[in-house]
Amino acid sequence: MEVLIAIFITVVAVLGTLALISPAWRTATKADYLGRASGILYEQLMTQEARILNPCNTVPASSTSSVFASGQTTAQPGDAQFNITTTITNIATNAWRVSVLVAWPGHSGISDTLVVTRQEGFRFPAGCANQ
Repeated sequence: MEVLIAIFITVVAVLGTLALISPAWRTATKADYLGRASGILYEQLMTQEARILNPCNTVPASSTSSVFASGQTTAQPGDAQFNITTTITNIATNAWRVSVLVAWPGHSGISDTLVVTRQEGFRFPAGCANQ
């Protein structure tokens, strides 16, 4: 009788552990996508900020694009595709709001916003005309 009870308890424990595998994989996948998307989001915000800070550059237009997490032009094994929507709005003289949304299939994505102003200290090349 004790052996049957021990077997029953072991089976219940194993089945309970197996039931956790699927949610664990979903959580790991979501964390992977969020990590990759946050890197892409940060890179886009910093790129747009650098372009706008320099008075020699024209302010880029809003855009939509797709990228792969690997940074390659085509998907690599295990790669993930992300859609990037960048919205740049003029909010005052020499001030712009940059909003970036990074989404992936099956998820609405993550976003962040940054306010950027032109600054003379970022003028490069030094001899460019004022805009």
